[in-house]
Amino acid sequence: MMFSTKAEYGVRVMVELGRRAGEGDDRVVPLAEIAEHDGMPLAYLEHLVARLRKAGLIDSRRGSRGGYMLARPAEQITTAEIVEALEGSIAPIECISQGPDGTIVCSRESDPNHVCPTKLLWTKVRFAIVKALEDTTLADLLVPHRAPAPAPAPAGTPKGASAKATPSPIPA
Repeated sequence: MMFSTKAEYGVRVMVELGRRAGEGDDRVVPLAEIAEHDGMPLAYLEHLVARLRKAGLIDSRRGSRGGYMLARPAEQITTAEIVEALEGSIAPIECISQGPDGTIVCSRESDPNHVCPTKLLWTKVRFAIVKALEDTTLADLLVPHRAPAPAPAPAGTPKGASAKATPSPIPA
């Protein structure tokens, strides 16, 4: 399953708002700054923040010092809320959706005598995706990335000698 750029850019906007939330009273961030900083089209971001605002995830302030800010602390916003605000209900394939009562529905089961043989698989996939998104808060994404520690030299390598030089990862 691939999420669209709506989810990708929306999460990136929320991360940027979360990063700047701790910068004193200057919590309001102009959308143009985020677009320029992250190389995203401003017009597209305007469309996304309208959806995020409607979902109650961000607030806005008008005027010359206007912009956007998180509506709640980053610890209280899950990535599931962000993705669902932008993408709608999460479904790994088109025929699977969530019914009004919360049950998983397969559109191919409209005939009461037809049972979808793959519904169990796609239901499990959907729940795994939703759980991963629900278990990840915006605050989790604000933690700086660290480069992994170098691998230990294989046994028998003389002291001070390196087994094989491997390029170190580029920090994010």
